[in-house]
Amino acid sequence: MNTYELGIYNLGISDVVIQVELFENENDLKKIIEKNLLPGKIFLGPVQSKYAKILDNYCAHEVIFFSYSSKSSLAKDCVYLINFFPQNELSQLMLYLNDDAKVALLYPENEYGYLINSLIDDIMFESPAILVNRSSYKDELTNVRESIKELGKYELRKYELNRQKQILSSKKDEKSKKRLKKLEKFKTTSDYDFTHILIADYGLNLLQVAPLLPYYDIDPNIVQFMGTGVIDDKTFFYEPSLQGAIFPGIPETSRIKIINNYMEIYDDELLRISTLPYDLIGLINFIYTKEYKLGDVIKLLNNPNKKFDGIDGSFYFKDNMIERDLNILKINNGNSFVIN
Repeated sequence: MNTYELGIYNLGISDVVIQVELFENENDLKKIIEKNLLPGKIFLGPVQSKYAKILDNYCAHEVIFFSYSSKSSLAKDCVYLINFFPQNELSQLMLYLNDDAKVALLYPENEYGYLINSLIDDIMFESPAILVNRSSYKDELTNVRESIKELGKYELRKYELNRQKQILSSKKDEKSKKRLKKLEKFKTTSDYDFTHILIADYGLNLLQVAPLLPYYDIDPNIVQFMGTGVIDDKTFFYEPSLQGAIFPGIPETSRIKIINNYMEIYDDELLRISTLPYDLIGLINFIYTKEYKLGDVIKLLNNPNKKFDGIDGSFYFKDNMIERDLNILKINNGNSFVIN
């Protein structure tokens, strides 16, 4: 609500009315919708997917819903979804890679991890890179060490390094001695099957999983670590194992003005997801300023070539879901910067 208010204030909107309705269950929501089914009405919300699943039942009444649900299957007919969608992020990340890139996927056995795993094959089909391996681990992390060791062929590379050491130790020439001295610094060889590893996790789990990769000799100086848009949080920017990691997103400089603006007015930090309602207010303002009728709005939203400037970059709608033109960012010492 604060973000709606801030957007209205910053855009100088004076002739748009937002009618606020609160509900506690699905029956309440149905009553609110049915009470307001006027042709051309635009509904902002609901937020949760469990409530958004009923929305397309009302499309015959010539209304539009902008929901913040993250469930892509709900995007249809008069229901448009505003969120950060992994498919959009993964596509732009994988298109950034070159044809020498070999990607490994490490993902948790939860809804998010399964989603990434289900998307990756089709996305790699469009990418110049190839997917060479994948491994999953339980959401509670009970087997994450085994999964990482298996993905990086830790035991095999350890065996190979020891074999090389034994051969060199039997030789007396200076070159062999020098080579052996160098190899003594390592626990395994660096002969990875992959050049990049996508860690499809988030939150506290990500902070526990990422350090285990270098611990089991998947060296971030040799293998490029990658994340999805969920890594776009300063919490991860100070993690040593994620220094140099790349992810799709927009630099913080693009939203620093609204961050400071929000803090100044509300004396609180702007939530990362609050750029969503802010951009939506801008879109609503555009629609009302143009005095578009319902048919014009549908045509506008269904044209992926029509792009709008937003806090999180240019955005448009494709198959009723918001997509963005994203940069590729690299983490470095508490910050991230654009590399493409």
